[in-house]
Amino acid sequence: MTISIERLEISGLRNFCHLKLEDCRRVNILSGPNGAGKTSILEAIYLLGFGRSFRGNQLVSAINHSMSDCVIYCELKKNTLNYHSLGVGRTRQGRQDFHVNKLPVKNITDLAKILPLQLINADTFALIGGGSKARRQFIDWGVFHVKPDFLGYWRTIQRSLRQRNHLLKQQKALRHGRIYPPEMAAWDRELVACSISIDELRRQYIDDIRPVFNEILHRLTSDLSDLSLEYQRGWKKNVELQAVFEENFERDTSLGSTTNGPHRANIDIRVKGMPAIDVLSRGQLKLVISSLKLAQGQLLKRQQGQKCIYLIDDLPAELDEGHRAALCALLDEMESQVFITTVDADVIENCWKNKSVVRQFHVEHELTTK
Repeated sequence: MTISIERLEISGLRNFCHLKLEDCRRVNILSGPNGAGKTSILEAIYLLGFGRSFRGNQLVSAINHSMSDCVIYCELKKNTLNYHSLGVGRTRQGRQDFHVNKLPVKNITDLAKILPLQLINADTFALIGGGSKARRQFIDWGVFHVKPDFLGYWRTIQRSLRQRNHLLKQQKALRHGRIYPPEMAAWDRELVACSISIDELRRQYIDDIRPVFNEILHRLTSDLSDLSLEYQRGWKKNVELQAVFEENFERDTSLGSTTNGPHRANIDIRVKGMPAIDVLSRGQLKLVISSLKLAQGQLLKRQQGQKCIYLIDDLPAELDEGHRAALCALLDEMESQVFITTVDADVIENCWKNKSVVRQFHVEHELTTK
């Protein structure tokens, strides 16, 4: 299933009062000087698929100072025949609305299923150098899009963890005479059952994506053949989660939170046994991150017949001419729609075999096309 954005409208987001991108192609190059708003266009598309910004959690601060709300709307082209429209609105008071085909929907997951997005920008370096949350989100994005059961398990785990942590905080307040609360047993049973299920889905996903990732990384560079991806489930190997909860009860009570479980899952990324962040250059890190993102798109296409839309902020940064060309060639082969920002469009405009699939939008105070 090929989904692409054909038309995008942005109202009230950052420095844009109103902006339209029409007749979007498979490759859309957003060029212009720094500060012109190129990244804000990527942010608008990201809002349609995630319901939040990648530039901070406070979307209210992103609303244009002269407007009361921001609205993002797009028309999608699906299999060249059927059109869908998606919309996201946010007011200064914090109200958020989601629409599919101009009809309201309650959850952003309804939009996310229709519009799978992959972002590559400076912040995605956290996928290797940051905490485990970024890597856990990477796994869960993939599992969400290929395993229908995942979302139910994930929601149950979040609810059970909130309740369990609430009981731990109550126990912490007692200071003396702590006992394992009997009501915690019910939440533990639910949490343990869903944790086993979600762990299996995550483990299978990493096993599936690993060979795809290795293939793509080899296409981009031959210098990282010793890089490895290992899944970590978030609690001790060969130990039942309930036993881990009981063993760590005093520690968890002191902290007021559950220290082990599926919410601590991670991917260990190493080169020759060393943490990748400690041995790779900035350019090599970008190649690894790009390979991970492209591998997710490739696996989604193979398993679900659906293509991602890629949002790439400042593609030329950290990459020399040869690596830029190799990355663009892979994107070209995947035939996924891409939106790429760059200060100088000439650097990447000639990286695509078929020039008819490329459209350049110049962003500088107003939008012009080429």
